Amino acid sequence: MTFDDLVERARALVTGDRRAILGITGQPGAGKTTLAEELVAALPAGWVAHVPMDGFHLADVELERLGLRDRKGHPDTFDALGYAALLRRLIENQDDVIYAPGFERVLEQPLAGAIPIDPAARLIISEGNYLLVDEPRWRRVPPLMAEIWYADLDRPTRMDRLVSRHVRFGKAPAAAQAWATGTDERNAVLIAATRDDADLIVPATVIHAIGAAPM
Repeated sequence: MTFDDLVERARALVTGDRRAILGITGQPGAGKTTLAEELVAALPAGWVAHVPMDGFHLADVELERLGLRDRKGHPDTFDALGYAALLRRLIENQDDVIYAPGFERVLEQPLAGAIPIDPAARLIISEGNYLLVDEPRWRRVPPLMAEIWYADLDRPTRMDRLVSRHVRFGKAPAAAQAWATGTDERNAVLIAATRDDADLIVPATVIHAIGAAPM
């Protein structure tokens, strides 16, 4: 398997005039975002759009209210139903422009209306940790996607990238290591259990070849 193979497979998901959504999942640090961005760059401009799941993080103020601040990044700290509703709206494609939320990594907060999706876009690529998690609020997601790919990267490389990313976005090295081996790793175990449900496993060789950065 090569990156070019992935590009052609993604392109083939769109048939006729109907939009298709490609999901990319995998453990924290597996390179989901870079894979999504590289696919967008390799496909025709305007024909493809990138809509990350991370914009559906609950804001810290809501996590505090719910008593979930120390679980930030776990499946129950996302608006899974809102994410599914956006995917459904994207498939229906009945509006001039659809706005999706983004996520600001320095602030670690979602940003409403940050990503415009033009009606001309035929393929939507959406990456996130929990696309295949078998929990009631997340079960609405897979049926809305044409395929879901799993980015598979070895643990040592993932951990190195995670720690580097946390430091890059403001955590002290010790705090970055603690978060990567604590919260991130607990979530990674949950995500790993979904691997066999993916339509395609993207191997580490491909992820390394495109220079995937942590996600």
